[in-house]
Amino acid sequence: MRLILASNNAKKLSELRALFDGLPLDLQPQGAFGIPEAEEPHLTFVENALAKARHAARAVGGAAIADDSGLCVAALGGAPGVISAHAGGLVPALPDRELTRQAQDAINNAWLLERLRGVGDRSARFVSTLVAVRSAEDPEPLIALGRWEGRILESPQGANGFGYDPLMFIPALGCTVAELAAEVKNAHSHRAIAAAQMRALMRDAWALK
Repeated sequence: MRLILASNNAKKLSELRALFDGLPLDLQPQGAFGIPEAEEPHLTFVENALAKARHAARAVGGAAIADDSGLCVAALGGAPGVISAHAGGLVPALPDRELTRQAQDAINNAWLLERLRGVGDRSARFVSTLVAVRSAEDPEPLIALGRWEGRILESPQGANGFGYDPLMFIPALGCTVAELAAEVKNAHSHRAIAAAQMRALMRDAWALK
């Protein structure tokens, strides 16, 4: 079954392909079909994920899945939340997409550290909401939610992953997300938790084996 990922994030695509391994799915990024990014005007992860999934499904006339995820920091009232990807302000696009992402990550991490300067409670969680639809008009979207608890460090550690991974320390693992090997992250992350739920939903509701 062809399933369009409503994202152009290469690392997110790689993670989800690994997490859905074993299911009869051909997961392809929306950019391969010339689909532009969807608007994300909503205040919650689930609403934005559903909007993105329907947008991609409408463009290809088939099934699509979207992940809306981000960081929720307790001391900031849940911020940056749905604006996690550009909390520090949008950087100008560079010729290389990966360089643009790295520049954006650096600005976002600086933004977060500045707002938590002198703050004692640094508890936070990564949240991933996956929404899959069989078509743009699917009345029964599949919705899965994963949460990964941790705390924000005062300086980055580790060179793997992306986004806020270098600042997010996971007490249960004794390191930051950016210090984890990909296979370990894929076994424990918020996206892994959501993907496990989604696998079960697809097997049940979509009869994927």
